[in-house]
Amino acid sequence: MGIRGLMSFVEDHRNEFFTDLKLRDTKIVIDGYALFHRLCFSSDMELQYGGDYDSFTDVVQEFFESLSACNIRPYVVLDGGCDVSDKKLTTLKDRAREKIQMAHSLSVGGGGCVCPLLIREVFIQVLIKLQVCFVQCFSEADRDIMTLANHWDCPVLSSDSDFCVFDLKAGFCPLSGFQWRNVNTLKGTQNCYIPAMCFSIDAFCRHFSNMNKALLPLFAVLCGNDHVNLPIMETVLSKIRLPLGATSPKGRRHHRVLGLLNWLSHFAGPTEALDNVLKHVPKKDRANVKELLCSSMEEYQQSLVKLQDFFQYGAYVCPDSLNLGLPEWVLAALTKGQLSPFISDALVLRRTILHTQVENMQQPNAHRISQSIRQTIYGLLLNASPHLESMPWKAPPAQPLAVSEVERINKNIKTSIVHAVKLPEHYSDFSKLTELSLDKREMLLLETLKVKRTILDPVPPSLRLPVAVSSYWLQHTEAKAKLHHVQALLLGMLMGPLHARTNSPDKEDASDDGAKVLYKELHRVKAQTRLSKKLDLDAAHVFCQWQCCLQMGLYLNQLLSTPLPEPDLTRLYSGSLVHGLCRELLASAPSVESLLSMCPEAKQLYEQMFNAMQSSAPPESFLPKGKSHSKKKRQKKQGSSWPKNKVGTTSGTKCRHEGSNRFGLLKVENLEEHVEASELE
Repeated sequence: MGIRGLMSFVEDHRNEFFTDLKLRDTKIVIDGYALFHRLCFSSDMELQYGGDYDSFTDVVQEFFESLSACNIRPYVVLDGGCDVSDKKLTTLKDRAREKIQMAHSLSVGGGGCVCPLLIREVFIQVLIKLQVCFVQCFSEADRDIMTLANHWDCPVLSSDSDFCVFDLKAGFCPLSGFQWRNVNTLKGTQNCYIPAMCFSIDAFCRHFSNMNKALLPLFAVLCGNDHVNLPIMETVLSKIRLPLGATSPKGRRHHRVLGLLNWLSHFAGPTEALDNVLKHVPKKDRANVKELLCSSMEEYQQSLVKLQDFFQYGAYVCPDSLNLGLPEWVLAALTKGQLSPFISDALVLRRTILHTQVENMQQPNAHRISQSIRQTIYGLLLNASPHLESMPWKAPPAQPLAVSEVERINKNIKTSIVHAVKLPEHYSDFSKLTELSLDKREMLLLETLKVKRTILDPVPPSLRLPVAVSSYWLQHTEAKAKLHHVQALLLGMLMGPLHARTNSPDKEDASDDGAKVLYKELHRVKAQTRLSKKLDLDAAHVFCQWQCCLQMGLYLNQLLSTPLPEPDLTRLYSGSLVHGLCRELLASAPSVESLLSMCPEAKQLYEQMFNAMQSSAPPESFLPKGKSHSKKKRQKKQGSSWPKNKVGTTSGTKCRHEGSNRFGLLKVENLEEHVEASELE
């Protein structure tokens, strides 16, 4: 939610509406969606290359360490799927269009704020690692946050202007004024605190002639929030003579906010004010407008959900979800963040939104590559339709089960109908999906990803899903992945194990030195890429497609109760590093084999992943650009165009170097002749 213009208005009047706090020794309820966006956009994160999840992980950890130092006990509340009525769909589509424009701006070297695709999943994994208490609500979380904070008499931390309207006992602290990087100590003590600003609803109402707090929900609805966007309201407001308020430049900028607040302050309560509004609505529309305004004002009242019961006893009861008759295991998994809101939207609304990344806008959107994974997800979910008797979309039995997907087309959005896959009989009872044997659940996952179980056996369990997803990615011609893309991706995947090894306090031996050298070298590449700001759009699109495959592979794996272990996403992909490695592999820098010679353990892990992917890759996947069709045919006949040696380099063959390469890397244009040579050995 959010009220247009309100947050900038109250922040412009900081001295009147806010008090300074020294926050310590308290519970705090945190709007999780607002927090991960704030940390992503205000911490010098690199957004152009698809996400530096390792850097984001470090920032999230630092944030919660600051809270811990001040004995602030956080409770993070995350939004779930969209409301059953889907009343925010128009707003969500508008935001999707805005996001496309920002992604395009970033793709051509401009500015913009686009969250990396897997940022939410990474955020949840960090919360779990840090043992931070969190819950994922069934739908929008604002009312549940307000109700919990009032129950505990503690502040709310968010950036959502709706919390200026909620009547919060202990106030609302905007993230913009929460100085978590500036932990101070109380004079004469060792007690730490975080300087913060706290919004006072009482001071706000006093400023407007002691207006009744109960009028604020009507103000929010009339001013315009995510739920109400009626053209007729603009007509109504044009007929109401709103007092101008201040005449300063700031006053003119906030004319609508000021005018509405000054006008509403003349009424004793919301009933009188609402009746006055309806006088300006044509008689034929009054009943519908009144119903809409009243239902929207309800969004600012107490919630029936008692999150304190979840945090204390693990019990989450939400009337909206219970009315749908969803299986217990689904509700439990959604609440614990073990299933994504994408799943509940597809299940309840039969509608999903595919988020745009910093990709090539002239190509089909990157999510197209993972459509067959989504079709399997929909096949599982839409088998639950008999349980959802109350939903308005209930289709006749003969009609194919399908989901509407809101996706990017060029620089706009469109809605596409995607049909679910018809699955074998033993997957037909969604309520008993968790009761299926591990073998059956794993079989469906791997068949969807087109991967044989045996190729994953040598791969460490924590990396089996990323490798399986990468194999699926390589098998799709849309990806246009080349050898250097795969090499860069796999080298990037080594960062997690290297980080764990170099930061482990348990033991140190001589082999750790090699891990440290390789870790340092990969960090150098990452840092150098961040200075460049020049994006290879084709490479960006290829890696966006990979992230789409990983996202949907992750969701399918979760829906099947993780037949493959869930991977640690926090250091699995660093866009700056992977793009930088791509450049260096193309333009004379360390070869893969030279890099890996620094650390035998990393080399072994790379080989395990590379060999698994090699067995799934089509022979023509890694032909350099500009080679003849006849040569492709010849390679097909001979076998895979992947190098036979285990690290995907051209070592062991006579090769031509270009320039003074510090680690003797070959130019990629020369790879094909050496690939062929290695195949003949």
